[in-house]
Amino acid sequence: MRQAIGYRLSAIGLLLIAVNAGAARAQDMGIEIGTMGPGATVYTLDGKETDLAKYVGKSPVLIEFWATWCPNCKELEPAMKAAAAKYGDKVKFVGVAVSVNESPEKVKAFLEKHALPGDQYFDTHGKATGAYDVPATSYIVILDKTGKVVYTGLGGRQNIDAAIKKVL
Repeated sequence: MRQAIGYRLSAIGLLLIAVNAGAARAQDMGIEIGTMGPGATVYTLDGKETDLAKYVGKSPVLIEFWATWCPNCKELEPAMKAAAAKYGDKVKFVGVAVSVNESPEKVKAFLEKHALPGDQYFDTHGKATGAYDVPATSYIVILDKTGKVVYTGLGGRQNIDAAIKKVL
């Protein structure tokens, strides 16, 4: 009986996290603020291997971990496009599509319809997701020009404008 109650509480906790993910506060989870952004192998949508390290320490960079099926990612999309239009000459935008229930083909088709900003990659083996300790999709990490993590956030209602101003 106790075990069943424990499972129910865990399930309720997960449900509450999912319901409130749109309002999760920045820095509550994921890679620690102040650490250096790690490199991680990801793949272009054509299947070529590359590393996120090529963005670290060159200029400010915003990395979004997303999925085609993620409602918070869809909610975040207009803000991401607006931020890229406003700051694209000062901040590099990078999208990392997670490989959970995804394929490069699905991601390509989605991008053709939605035209998300920045360079887009596929995390085939979950290395970037692991390196950045990604708690869920719609997770954003912003690195300053030295490569240090200055912002992390989760959910569809992040203030991306305020987050980017931390690196300008």
